[in-house]
Amino acid sequence: MKLASKSLCIIAASAAALLAGCSKKPLRPDPSSTALGPQSGGAGNLTPTDVTTAPDSTLTQRDPNILEDANTIRGLLQPVYFDFDRSSVKAAERPKLQAAKDYLEKNPQYRLLVEGHCDWRGTSEYNLGLGDRRANEAKKYLIQIGVAADKIETLSKGGEEAKKNADDATTAKDRRDELVILKKS
Repeated sequence: MKLASKSLCIIAASAAALLAGCSKKPLRPDPSSTALGPQSGGAGNLTPTDVTTAPDSTLTQRDPNILEDANTIRGLLQPVYFDFDRSSVKAAERPKLQAAKDYLEKNPQYRLLVEGHCDWRGTSEYNLGLGDRRANEAKKYLIQIGVAADKIETLSKGGEEAKKNADDATTAKDRRDELVILKKS
């Protein structure tokens, strides 16, 4: 009997809590009492001729492949490509790392993130390790040519962003280090 009585109390308490949680929907204000008044949403009464923009000669056309946000700049520096299942920086790819060094010298407020990427083949664990080795090989080369170690960070993305079951040309582009400019220290 005590068990049934306890169960009834729990059920009653649960129902009361559930009913107390339900509230009425708030009333929407009358459009005439809002700041914009009774208009269709968004644009207000502006027409394209109301907005004027002065040409600014200091603006330059940006490369559409450059992605910039508050903390990073991507695509400004060219990626460094690797052979299949290799992490050594090829001689043909070293000028790209030299360009990164030159950029950092001209912009000492920035740092560099080297992201190691792999193609879709291999296990996740193996590709994370290979991406890490690729990023660290690039970092080691950058340090050899004079970039301070505290200006370089590494990150392995492995095959996370690789195109699955891709052709040879696509997989060759997935085997890379992305050189990302970091804006904030």
